[in-house]
Amino acid sequence: MDFFHKLKSKKIQVSKTKEYGNDLRKKWEEAFVSHLSPMEKKQIHLHTDSGSSGFLWHVFSYEKRVCEKEEQAVLAFNQQYKNTCLIFFQHADEVFLVEEASDLKAEDLLLADGEHADLYIVDREFKWTFVVTHEHGWIGPFFCKC
Repeated sequence: MDFFHKLKSKKIQVSKTKEYGNDLRKKWEEAFVSHLSPMEKKQIHLHTDSGSSGFLWHVFSYEKRVCEKEEQAVLAFNQQYKNTCLIFFQHADEVFLVEEASDLKAEDLLLADGEHADLYIVDREFKWTFVVTHEHGWIGPFFCKC
């Protein structure tokens, strides 16, 4: 069962589109990484040399932005008020829209695998984010408020 259907099976109101992932990655970078210079972004491998996305979550793993990590991140996300949220991925253009997200928990997002392994969830205003990395169990997850 793929990640989308795993969320649906938990009775989470989720819909998806095959577009807009690139737009959301750019908006996320503006919201959470705009304080870094282009050189600083390069030093933390935010993008690859070809200009495509590296790993946006490096802003947290390289400690270039204050955030909650690991279990504290999980607790912070679970306690965060959530209405409508967007879920997008580092290496896929799919976007999931979660409505009435108050029951969405970190444990639901730790189900991701494959191309969905680097997962970003934000509120519609990009005031907070929860990030699950493909390095789960070693690096992340992260939770940050703007």
